[in-house]
Amino acid sequence: MSYLEFAFQINSEEEYQRDLLINALGEAGFDTFEETPEGFNAYILFSSFIEQEFNAALLPYQDTFSFTWIKAEVAQKNWNEVWESNFEPLVIKNECYVRATFHKPKAEYPIEIIVDPKMAFGTGHHQTTTMMMEFILEEDFDGKSILDMGAGTGILAILAAKRGAANITAVDYDPICYDSILENSRLNNTPFDRVLCGSKEVIPDTEYDIILANINRNILLDQMNRYAEVLCLGGELYISGFYESDLEILTQKTNTLKLSYIKHKVLDSWCSVKFLKQT
Repeated sequence: MSYLEFAFQINSEEEYQRDLLINALGEAGFDTFEETPEGFNAYILFSSFIEQEFNAALLPYQDTFSFTWIKAEVAQKNWNEVWESNFEPLVIKNECYVRATFHKPKAEYPIEIIVDPKMAFGTGHHQTTTMMMEFILEEDFDGKSILDMGAGTGILAILAAKRGAANITAVDYDPICYDSILENSRLNNTPFDRVLCGSKEVIPDTEYDIILANINRNILLDQMNRYAEVLCLGGELYISGFYESDLEILTQKTNTLKLSYIKHKVLDSWCSVKFLKQT
């Protein structure tokens, strides 16, 4: 099974520009990314590559900043080694220590999360995941029922469980992520009530106290009505995966669903927001 490798060189020191390209390529079907001193390498199955989609993904940024790429066909890589080479331990708010199975534990932190990253998104290093984890550490999750949409590695659901959440449903459309959620749940001894593979159509007809959704702007807009349906009165919605410039359009959408803006965080132009369902 062969892959295409695109070695990107970004002629700028602005980290967010790399993130812009990675986010766009992820939506175009690229499934693995490897940081390099010059920029990053992006990988996609040869059979999944569509040149028109690739060009369309990059078009909005070609006049914004300077970048180049070299395309090559490569054999199947050991993707676990690629992830491990880029995965360093992470500390959130001096309370939560995130490590992989190949890192040593550190008892000085009250919460430890073990993540086997594989190819799934969500090791905590991305700004959006970091902000969502900060919200979970700051807010009351004790005894709350949780829906984690676009769960990735399951890291947000795992942290919610360690913060006392009682009933957790984790959802991701990617089978690789689905397997990763199950594995990381076992590693952390945080069993979930449901782990589902799919999108908004698999969300159970039940009510949740808190919904976590770290995805991207377009998917959030598409799924927001369903979130409002299953969020209980007085329930909290936390979203991320978009830029601060997208906050207005998302808030316009939530206003139509009686989801009130409470506050937001910004980190390197990325944004995370808390909403409350009006009683």
